[in-house]
Amino acid sequence: MSPTLLTPARESETAADEITPAYYLRHDQLGTYVTGLLVRCTTVFDIKPTLTDDLDHPSRHGLTGGGVIEEGAHVTGTVIVQPGARIEAGARVVGPVLVCEGAVVAAGAYVRDHVVVGPRTQVGFGAEITRSLLGAEVFAKHACFVGDSIVGSGVNFGAFSSTTGLIAGDGPVTEPATREITVSLGGRKYGTGQTKFGAVVGDGVTLCAGTVLCPGTLIGPGTVIYPRTQLGGFMPAGSRVR
Repeated sequence: MSPTLLTPARESETAADEITPAYYLRHDQLGTYVTGLLVRCTTVFDIKPTLTDDLDHPSRHGLTGGGVIEEGAHVTGTVIVQPGARIEAGARVVGPVLVCEGAVVAAGAYVRDHVVVGPRTQVGFGAEITRSLLGAEVFAKHACFVGDSIVGSGVNFGAFSSTTGLIAGDGPVTEPATREITVSLGGRKYGTGQTKFGAVVGDGVTLCAGTVLCPGTLIGPGTVIYPRTQLGGFMPAGSRVR
């Protein structure tokens, strides 16, 4: 029997602290836009749809460019590169995308479809980022996949690490997806309101090479995930997972 979905946490009077943005992400490094985005979100499940709407209407939030798009970069759609940021030749970026101040999208990276690359973050060769928020000073410098996820500042994605945002254990995958991703926390199930939801990765988390995060994974800040193949559920701040 399938579990009963409770009212999404953003509408609940008893929302757990562990689904609030403040549990995972501090504001002091994130710049004006990302800080303002988080203030407007009651739960982490609100971030992706709010970000999507913002990038579809960038003028509402004063999002402007001034950064560098090198000759030879493959850029289509609305792509805003803020001052001090750079998209290198050989990178592919499909908007809507915001590349914040000091960030670098390197040759061979693929960034697409409603992404915010936070201040001083580095997205490297073979990394694919889609429908996600990356905080400040994130390292995704090797081949990895980050999709439908919220990532804090100072996070390291090891080579071949990935998030997974779609439940695929019930038979053939359909597109668009139809099954809501839920999160279990404190004996309750919270609906994310989304059929694709990867992970929330708090500030300072280290994901070692080869780690695969299941849909709806929540990782508190300062956690270290040692090399492994699959991980899911909730990990409190400061965890060590072997």
